Amino acid sequence: MKTIGLLAGVGRLPVEFARAARGMGFTVIAVAVVGGVDDELAAAADKLYTIGIGEVGKIINTLKAEGVKEVTMLGKVTKELMFSGAVRLDERAQRLLAGLKDNSDDTIMLAFVRELAAEGIGVLDQTAFIRSLMPAPGTLTKREPTPAERADMEFGYAMARQIGGLDIGQTVVVKNKAVMAVEAIEGTDACIRRGGALGRGGVTVAKVAKPNQDMRFDVPAVGVGTLEAMIEAGATALVIEAGKTLVVDRERVVALADQHNITIVAM
Repeated sequence: MKTIGLLAGVGRLPVEFARAARGMGFTVIAVAVVGGVDDELAAAADKLYTIGIGEVGKIINTLKAEGVKEVTMLGKVTKELMFSGAVRLDERAQRLLAGLKDNSDDTIMLAFVRELAAEGIGVLDQTAFIRSLMPAPGTLTKREPTPAERADMEFGYAMARQIGGLDIGQTVVVKNKAVMAVEAIEGTDACIRRGGALGRGGVTVAKVAKPNQDMRFDVPAVGVGTLEAMIEAGATALVIEAGKTLVVDRERVVALADQHNITIVAM
């Protein structure tokens, strides 16, 4: 039986991956790299270790000891942890970060991928086992967008692609073809809440892949938490990129959207 590694952050994606991989006959060795991972991950994986994201040496040594040759990285790990002082960096992590040209998402993740590769551990496409979570083009909810919402979706989609190309974030909040908020280090949900407050409700959220998205990390995903943030923000519409955005717990997401008269379109 082939062994596969999983570096897990917060959210349902690590659980979905572990279940899918085990269903295909893989042994799943999971490492929770932050606190607050889904409680179900322990049962979904064959083994679960808890090792901080800054303990790069220990993470690699654990994967090697378990015979892991391929790993995937799924779940939310916010970069603000690195700047808050909440993460202890081992010598290997300090050395890795010290040699970077900048601290953008792609720069950090590519350096980590190279670090793993140097130890004979390859990094898989994040969607390799869970492509079924990526919807085809169309409206996912009962309600179709209004003409004004459709216009904001198209505008927001284009704006999100632009910030993605700059490796700033993947989400924007718009209203009446004006940008209310752009996602940066704070993450999607905080961006949505800020945009909703500035737009005083009635906003549209757009989340898309980067133009040159590396599918090994940072693939855009939305889930119940995204919808809860939208409800809190008074948002009425969500547009995602078809075939490149993971929708976690789709039935619950769509049901929640329908309940609150939110329209969701995969464009």
